[in-house]
Amino acid sequence: MTDHTDHGFATRAIHAGQDFDPMTGAIIPPVYFTSTFVQEGIGRLRGGYEYARGGNPTRDALQEQLAALEGATHAVSFASGLAAEDALLRAVLRPGDHVLMGNDVYGGTHRLVRRIFGDWGIGLTTMALSDPDAVRAALADLSPRVLWLETPSNPMMTVTDIAQLAELGHAAGALVVVDNTFATPYLQQPLALGADVVVHSTTKYLGGHSDVLGGAIVTSDPELAQKVQFQQFAAGAVSGPMDAWLTSRGIKTLAVRMERHSANAQAIAEAIEGHAAVARVHYPGLPSHPDHALAARQMRLFGGMLSLELAGGGAAARAFAEGTRLFQLAESLGGVESLMNYPSEMTHASVRGTELEVPDSIVRLSVGIEEADDLVADVLRALARL
Repeated sequence: MTDHTDHGFATRAIHAGQDFDPMTGAIIPPVYFTSTFVQEGIGRLRGGYEYARGGNPTRDALQEQLAALEGATHAVSFASGLAAEDALLRAVLRPGDHVLMGNDVYGGTHRLVRRIFGDWGIGLTTMALSDPDAVRAALADLSPRVLWLETPSNPMMTVTDIAQLAELGHAAGALVVVDNTFATPYLQQPLALGADVVVHSTTKYLGGHSDVLGGAIVTSDPELAQKVQFQQFAAGAVSGPMDAWLTSRGIKTLAVRMERHSANAQAIAEAIEGHAAVARVHYPGLPSHPDHALAARQMRLFGGMLSLELAGGGAAARAFAEGTRLFQLAESLGGVESLMNYPSEMTHASVRGTELEVPDSIVRLSVGIEEADDLVADVLRALARL
């Protein structure tokens, strides 16, 4: 494979792990649909491949691509984002350990730790991570094995200072994990800011076309990578070759897509801020956002996700969520098409009754790459009918 370490982001996204087929010259690497590999002899493998659960050339190509995007040495591709999180946590946690997590994260992550790992004797504390003194005190009190950040957060778009939290976490002996799904490696580089591990739902912006499910763990710690790889091999949550290929294909346009996602989200946020039907817009690209300065320092652009609080409460939020035409009501995010989500009954239904409960007045928008004027008109039309 060609070394692309010194190349820019868009070049790495297109070329890392994507060398042409040396046999035919095909510019796109082939998809290896095979469950097993013929050996040269007992214990003599061809290229190190033995069985598809342990390795597949298409998956390996994606993993090289993912590592290159995050400036890392290792990446492991999984069947879903939660499968990736599960393998990471099983690799590093033991009964009696504790996880300190932001109080505004994806509901599925919270559910995994609280309901699955909780039964295994893992403690969980959630808190706002914006106050360094409070975080330092919690770290000293809990001695957590893992400090888990998600920035920008889902769905309230809170931005966390990765460098600051990494320093605090390491001083307390914690492994610092950052869910970089919303920002993507194009907008934010958590490992360069001091984090130990990056988690992705590659289903979202990395795949980018709402046609594939996947997840990834990315790190430059070889020992940790080996532990995660063993968990994957032993439990089997691998990404299939077609899923890996679709994700690789999506990544190649990540840079240009994130530019457009960010520009469109900025246009919508500016158009609806101050609207009579909107109590508040949560988008870090707005100067009114409490974390705007931090986001401007930590991120290249402000991303394609925003949420808004409807002045009319839950009834207005539901009517708005069901009232757009271009924004389609659906789970997930990060595709080229614009999606509308009502978190309290969709993505975050599992955290009702906890500190992470999302107000019923909140809707979340995944802003696609359609024409900005059309998207703004769609949102304003729906707001006008409230």
